[in-house]
Amino acid sequence: MCVWRVWAALVCATSVFVTDAAAGAWPRERGAWFASATVNLTWPQDLGDVDRAAPDGRYDALYLEYGLTDRITLGLDVGRSVSGEAKLVAFAQHPVLPADAPLRAAAQLGIGKIDDRDVLRPGLSVGRGWEGGWLSTDALLEQPFDGTGADVKLDATWGLRLRADRRLILQLQTGKQTGDPAFARLAPSLVMPLRGPLSAEVGGTYGVTGDDSVGLKLGLWAEF
Repeated sequence: MCVWRVWAALVCATSVFVTDAAAGAWPRERGAWFASATVNLTWPQDLGDVDRAAPDGRYDALYLEYGLTDRITLGLDVGRSVSGEAKLVAFAQHPVLPADAPLRAAAQLGIGKIDDRDVLRPGLSVGRGWEGGWLSTDALLEQPFDGTGADVKLDATWGLRLRADRRLILQLQTGKQTGDPAFARLAPSLVMPLRGPLSAEVGGTYGVTGDDSVGLKLGLWAEF
């Protein structure tokens, strides 16, 4: 299976469909906030011993966005990088296409730390939405300031809006750490409104290639 061909096909798909809370191609409105906090638990796909109920891996993530203006979005991304190391990256994002264009695209520039190394993180998000859902792709390059090799992350997301303000999300997560083979995993989830600005996210992950784990994702979203 070629990870990059699958991703490229999904990128092309965004150009033939006519936004949503976590879709990076769309800027936040001025003064609007979005926040998500998630817990991610993982197990080997081949458990072998049925008594192994406890996960063998866990990482937590925090993601924030704020609309500084109608076209500039600021954000903070805390969690795990492509390499699996801890990350803390602050970023700014700006659209690169006119607001009335059928296809949305936004460029991002982030700076922060991954495993105590200073990194520069440029990115590009492309997407297109329609009444019942959206498609988007997000590409990020994690480049250490020390000149060592960069890591790449490429995600494609298909989202559907369901009844009662629920959202079904299917994501293909891919990436490549310098010196390692590429990986790909599927990550479906369901987002359900709670009260006021809060929503709950329940989902999972399953490694397709370069990743032999299966996971559970539990999260909380807030939009205000």
